[in-house]
Amino acid sequence: MEDLLRPLKALGDESRLKILWMLEDRDLCSCEIQEAVGLAQSTVSRHLQLLEDAGFVASEKLGLWKIYRFHPSPGPMVQGLLSLLRYAAVGHPAARGVREKAAAAQREILCAGRPAA
Repeated sequence: MEDLLRPLKALGDESRLKILWMLEDRDLCSCEIQEAVGLAQSTVSRHLQLLEDAGFVASEKLGLWKIYRFHPSPGPMVQGLLSLLRYAAVGHPAARGVREKAAAAQREILCAGRPAA
């Protein structure tokens, strides 16, 4: 039953929805996500871990950065939930706003001087 509940629980937070909406446009590091959602780094890391555990996102260490993207082969339930999330994002002001903030984020500037994730 946990395999059914974990993805549903992961979508039960506004910040995690925003993170998924942002990843729709491009892969992001935690600094870019932090900047766009306006949360502390530890909070963003926790949200990303929950999304990763639920099968929505995957991460990869790339130089100084830990890059997050949609999971390359999500399970059928996660695929269905992502379809619903994408449908909900169409024309939604919060989705549009957070995607614009993420698009403006510049990894090289934001992460300069910060320790690697």
